[in-house]
Amino acid sequence: MDEMTQLRELRADAPVPDRSALAPGRMRLTETVASGRRVRRLKADWRIASIGAAAAITVAAVLGTQLVDAAAPDRSGPAATTGTLRLSSPAEVLNRAADVLEKQQAAPEPRDDQWIYTKTVMAQSPKSAQRSSAVGSFTYDPDNWVPYDNSAAAKNGKDDDYRTSRQVYRAANELPDDPARLLAKVRSFYPTGNTAESPPEAEAQHSFRAMGLMVEAYPIAPAALARIYRALATVPGVHVTDHLVKDAAGREVIAITRKEDGSHEQREILLDPHDFSYAGMRFVVTKDYEYTPSAGKVKFPPEKFKAGQIKMSEARVEAAVVDAKGEKP
Repeated sequence: MDEMTQLRELRADAPVPDRSALAPGRMRLTETVASGRRVRRLKADWRIASIGAAAAITVAAVLGTQLVDAAAPDRSGPAATTGTLRLSSPAEVLNRAADVLEKQQAAPEPRDDQWIYTKTVMAQSPKSAQRSSAVGSFTYDPDNWVPYDNSAAAKNGKDDDYRTSRQVYRAANELPDDPARLLAKVRSFYPTGNTAESPPEAEAQHSFRAMGLMVEAYPIAPAALARIYRALATVPGVHVTDHLVKDAAGREVIAITRKEDGSHEQREILLDPHDFSYAGMRFVVTKDYEYTPSAGKVKFPPEKFKAGQIKMSEARVEAAVVDAKGEKP
C-alpha cells in the first residue's frame, strides 16, 4: 500500500480536504481529522501529495500531546491589546481586524527569485496520533521553504488547481470590495469538486473553506486581507468563540468558526489578537459521537468523541520572505 492510499484510508470518514497548495512539500495533517462520514475528496492538495517523497518517518512528538483549550483565559494576558473588542460577533471582530489592517503599509511584493519561509506547530488528539503510527508514520517538518514563483511545480504537478504564492498574492490584490462578489471570486479561485467521488460543497461551506485558504496565504497585502475579513464576516453560519482559545503552540488566539456541513465538528480559523494576522487553524468536535475507524486491513476499536474535543490543531509561528531555501529570518 502506498503512502497516499494509507492517508486516504486513514481519513476515509473525514470532511472535504483543503485543496490549496500554498506550500508544496509541507505535510498537511489537517486531513487526518475524523468526522464520522465518508470523505468527499477533491483534487490532491500539494501539501498532501508531496508526502510520498518523505513518508514513513516518525510523526513529530508534538502530535502525541494532549490538546487543551483556553476556556477561561487570563484577560490581562496577551489579548489585552484587543482593547474593548468583544468576542461576541464575528462581524465586530473581523471588521475591527479590517480597520487595523487598512492602516498598515504594504511591504513590496517579493521578487520571483525569493522564497517563502514558514514554521508551523501541529498537534492532534492522542488517539489520532496512535492510529497514524499503526498504519505508517508520516513526515512532519516544522520548517518549510517554497519559491515565491513556483511556476515549475504548478506546470509539472498533477493538480490542475495548484496556486503559487505569487498567484495568490496577486489574486488577493484584485479582489473587489463588495463581499458577495469577493466570495464568488474566491470560490472560483479555489473551486469545489464536481464528480461522483468529489461532489460540490454547499456555497457557504465552500466560501468558508476557500476564504480560510486566502487568510492563510503568505504574504498577502494588508488591504487585501482587510477586504477578505469583511467578506468572511458575511458567510452564513460563521461565528466567533466568545473566549480566546489556545493554538498548537500554546498561544491565546481568536477563533472564527463554522460547523462543517453534515459532520460532528467545526472548522476554526485562528487569528492573532494583537495584529489580527493568521495564527493557524483547528478542527473541534461539536457534538458527542462514536466512530469505528479503519485503514485498509487495519481495524481499530470504536472511539467516542466529546463535544469540545480538539481533533487537530495547526499553528503558524513564523512566516517571512527570504532570499534562499534554507535561510531563516
